[in-house]
Amino acid sequence: MMLLGPDDPPPFELVNPDGKACALLVADHAGRAFPKSLGTLGVDPGALDRHVAYDIGIEAFSRRLAERLDATLLLHRYSRLILDPNRQLDDPTSICAISDGAIVPGNARLTPEDEAARADAFFLPYHDAIAAQLDRIAARCPAPALLSLHSFTPVMRGFARPWQVGVLWRDDGRIPLPLMEALRRDPEITVGDNQPYSGRNEHGYTIHHHAEPRGLPHVLIEMRQDLIAADAAAAAWADRMAEIFAPILADPALYQPLQAVA
Repeated sequence: MMLLGPDDPPPFELVNPDGKACALLVADHAGRAFPKSLGTLGVDPGALDRHVAYDIGIEAFSRRLAERLDATLLLHRYSRLILDPNRQLDDPTSICAISDGAIVPGNARLTPEDEAARADAFFLPYHDAIAAQLDRIAARCPAPALLSLHSFTPVMRGFARPWQVGVLWRDDGRIPLPLMEALRRDPEITVGDNQPYSGRNEHGYTIHHHAEPRGLPHVLIEMRQDLIAADAAAAAWADRMAEIFAPILADPALYQPLQAVA
């Protein structure tokens, strides 16, 4: 079953493929495209502009950050409502029939063949591309950094989230610890240490699959959506984050597999 036709965009976009940074940026939820074969899955049109469909503001933020860091970036082009590329394929939240109150009729009663077709179209090519880009960068940097970029809603279930930036991590503090230290020097920034989500759970896939087994330095960043929803604001925050990331990524000692780090 082929879900992508000749008029559909490819599952991912490669930005700045000749970037000189020893880092790969990825944005799993940047896009909100739907293939003609699936339509919009019967979702209420209003939900297509909400966080359930994509990470608001993260595409503009990621493009600018990649430009400032001179790093290669991979953007996933399709809506997470079709399939979440940051989940294991057998995770119950990989394909949701209801997402934060939004009903997704096109995700109800899928057969194993339906799910496999989505994985073939939207999951495997993207993750194959991540692996290929990490291999390419590793030819000149022993252990390239992987920066996973996301955005989060300012309010969830009535709770106003106070953080402007969330830093998600598990065992490898090489990037997260100096990053949070630098962010906290700015009195205007409230930093979430494994907030609003935790990097220690098993829901995430991209970092756990691509970075941890290879001992690559990594971090998952969550930017609050109201701060980056407008392109100009996203660019301003990307500039701000680039200034903080630059000295961390400039340290040659960073680019060694974790097992080689004392």
